[in-house]
Amino acid sequence: MASAMATARPSILSLNSLTSCFHSSLLLYKTKYLSAARRRHCYGRKMSSLCSFLAKPRSFSVSCAVEDSSISSPVKKRVASGVQPTGSIHLGNYLGAIKTWVSLQDTYETLFFVVDLHAITLPYDAEQLSKATRDTAALYMACGIDVSKACIFVQSHVQAHAELAWLLNCVTPISWLNKMIQFKEKSRKAGDENIGTGLLTYPVLMAADILLYQCDLVPVGEDQKQHLELTRDLAEHVNYHFGGRKWKKLGGPRRNLFKIPEALIPPSGARIMSLTDGLSKMSKSAPSDQSRINLLDTKDIIANKLKRCKTDSISGLEFDNPNRPECNNLLSIYQLVTGKTKQEVAEECKDMNWGQFKPLVTDAVTAHLEPIQARYKEISSDPAYLDGILAEGATKASAIACTTLSNVYQAMGFLPRQTHS
Repeated sequence: MASAMATARPSILSLNSLTSCFHSSLLLYKTKYLSAARRRHCYGRKMSSLCSFLAKPRSFSVSCAVEDSSISSPVKKRVASGVQPTGSIHLGNYLGAIKTWVSLQDTYETLFFVVDLHAITLPYDAEQLSKATRDTAALYMACGIDVSKACIFVQSHVQAHAELAWLLNCVTPISWLNKMIQFKEKSRKAGDENIGTGLLTYPVLMAADILLYQCDLVPVGEDQKQHLELTRDLAEHVNYHFGGRKWKKLGGPRRNLFKIPEALIPPSGARIMSLTDGLSKMSKSAPSDQSRINLLDTKDIIANKLKRCKTDSISGLEFDNPNRPECNNLLSIYQLVTGKTKQEVAEECKDMNWGQFKPLVTDAVTAHLEPIQARYKEISSDPAYLDGILAEGATKASAIACTTLSNVYQAMGFLPRQTHS
């Protein structure tokens, strides 16, 4: 997290300096806080005591840590986020989330985890979960997450996630959860008989993921903003009912239990849309693999998907036309994988037809993904190395998470746990 501790250089205060500081403090005390009679009485007693103390022969020094402003640096803000290990990580996950994470790790203290607990809120393949979890972590690193700068771990390896989620579940009004749009959409598609309670309480687990680490900022897409608002509401709710003076009386510091996080939404690429429907988000759960470009797709597969993707019959290509969502989506993808500006892409492609543009975007996507795919193969070929990275990340994350969890237990009135030898 934080920046390196500033080097402290000792400074010796002489008795004269000490006397001067003490005298100044007494004058401030005299002027601001006491009535005239009490000021004369107390000031006289304080100065008499100081003079008696200074009259005795003694030799000592007072060592003070003086921060060297030339080498100190501000504490970095903390950012945390994660992706589910269900299905294959696709271009939408990468351009909308992971690519943004890479740009954050030099500026912020970052924690990125594989949210495997979220992966079981809908029917899933238990035999594939552990492999998918490793693959997702490997892709994090292949996409540019640097383990020397960021903490990478698996959500279920830090037990505090599940524990805090339960505590928050017990204080979350059910009416808040019934308003969640994603729950309504997914439950309608799957049918009530196939939906577990976890899908309803999914946003509470997401809140626990964020609040455990006292995050300042959370990278979210537009579709997750409602969940983040719930997180903020929950933080304020718990702070009000269990924090502040109530917590102080139980022995905790007089401050909020949770920091209120802010959304960090990228200016572009926050929502990459489906190749078969420009009005729907590119998703792992979409029935057709044709709707998405997976990060590990070969060039031939990418070319085939883009060749067959939905377009229109209008001449020329343009951004931001509400009647041409697929056009806007493909231009956005091309812009993000090439690193060009929106204006550059608009000028380059304005007179193109789809027959000219699709091979262009195919080559650009393939060229962008090739080094990621090569790095993924290298990392995934050494499971022991990857497991070591995840174990180290879980240890670092637990140190932060357990402090938060312990404070919440204390504030909510639980009997403290005893350490067993």
